[in-house]
This record gives sequence, C-alpha cells and structure tokens, in this order.
Amino acid sequence: MRQFLQKISWKAICMEVIGSFLVAVGIYNFAVNAEFPMTGFSGIAIILNRLFSLPVGAGTILLNIPVSFLCYKLLGRSFFFRSIRCMILSSLMIDYVGPLLPVYEGSQLLAAICTGVIAGLGYALIYMQNSSTGGSDFVVMAVKALRPHLSLGKIVFLSDMVIILAGGAIFRDVDGIIYGMIVNYLFATVVDKVMYGINSGKLTLIVTDNGRKICDVIDQSCGRGSTILKAAGGYQEDEKQVVMCACNNKQMYQVQSAVKKEDPGAFIIIMESNEVHGEGFRTLQFGDGGK
Repeated sequence: MRQFLQKISWKAICMEVIGSFLVAVGIYNFAVNAEFPMTGFSGIAIILNRLFSLPVGAGTILLNIPVSFLCYKLLGRSFFFRSIRCMILSSLMIDYVGPLLPVYEGSQLLAAICTGVIAGLGYALIYMQNSSTGGSDFVVMAVKALRPHLSLGKIVFLSDMVIILAGGAIFRDVDGIIYGMIVNYLFATVVDKVMYGINSGKLTLIVTDNGRKICDVIDQSCGRGSTILKAAGGYQEDEKQVVMCACNNKQMYQVQSAVKKEDPGAFIIIMESNEVHGEGFRTLQFGDGGK
C-alpha cells in the first residue's frame, strides 16, 4: 500500500483537480445557462441536456465509454487510467460542485469569453499532466500521437467545429454558432499559450573573442549552460566565437547585463524562442506510446 501511494504523483492529481474545477466552472456556470453550442463531448452532453434533461456530467461519461476503449491501444494503459480519473473528476465537478456556485446570467458574449478562457485554462492544466478528460480528448490525443507536428489547440479547434455547427443546426441558433466559435477559438488559443508557453523563452547569440569567459559568466549569473560555435568575420575573416544560450526572460536580462560587463565589445543578438527542449526545460508528453 505504501509503495502504491509513493508511485502516485500528488502534484499531478492536485493539478487535475484544479483543472477539473475550472472546466466545471467554464461549462456549467457560463456555457449551460448561455445556451450556445459548447466544444468537445461536453458540447454533445449539453445538447443532450437540452433535449432530454440528461445531466451534463452523466452524459459526458456515457459518451466517453465507447471512445475510451477505441483509443486505449494507441494512447497506452497509464494514459487511459489517468484520463478515466480526470473524466470522473470533471464530471463530478460539473454535476455537484458547479451547482454550488453562482450561474452567470449576463451577456452571452461575456459568457463565451469566460467559458473559453476558464475552460481552456482548466483543460491545459490537465493536458500538461499527460492526461485528458476522455471523450473527444481521446480523439484529439490520438491525432496528436499520429501527427505530432500539429499543436493541440489547432486539433481541438478543428474537431470541435463539427460539434458547434451541429448544435447550432439542431436548435437553429445562428447566434449560438457564432458564440460557439468564439469559445472554440479562445479555448484553442489558451490551451496553446499555456501549454507551449512553459517552454518558450529567449535565445541569445553572443559574438565575442573569448567564448570561454562568456560561458563562465553566463553560468555564474543564472546557472544556464551555453554552447560555443566557431565563426569568422564576413569582411576580414578573422576568427570569432559565437556563444549560444537559451533561457527564460528573467535569466536573459541577467545574461545580457553580465556579458556587457565582462565584454563591452561583444555583439549580442536576442531572439524569441517558441519552444525549447532539453536539460532545464520541461518536455511535454502525450500518451504512453501504447504501453
């Protein structure tokens, strides 16, 4: 029993609980009352809720059962059971925690914005734990496993368009389709920004005559590693060294200040880096490769 408890990542579970709570707030407290098409299997569950008064959480679980078994082999056992855990958590949050909080009854536009941002943040926190809430998330993760070059936000946006259009067509609500698209766009944007933003930062190229000293200065100032590249001047072809270093925004300011102090004549180029993978940077994982 002790070994089982030690294997559990309590940090991941806490993030899943927070993510599930945000998903529940976004869906129940903003989307349901506004009556516009929602994304994912939650959107289908909301359609069923409006047609047959089926609880949203219960409807989500029923829809998840067949899809989860179809994607079990592709995404792996561990990912499957983590997703089942999140699916139950988010469904319970929607049906039992959401009703305890005030329901927003104001502008549909504000409801759409809040839904997209809050639910998008919740789903991003869950995805970052290499988990999902099942249903359409299984499909999204399966596509991501097969097409890793696509961002999750883009896959979600394309897959949810069908549900939004279907919901708008069933209830003949053109405004609902527009609001649903707003939710879908915000949702996809927030997911990408939160997930891929953790690996974004700055990349600097420092042209200098003494790369070794610059590397030492960078290490002392912020503890980041660096790489020395051999180069030559374009005019006189004199030998130069280019020190390359990737770090976050705060560390880049420290690097810039330290390099200028050590070598005032150094030529510094600073660029945005959308993603950085490797030592000192978090690598996102999706699924377990069928394990």
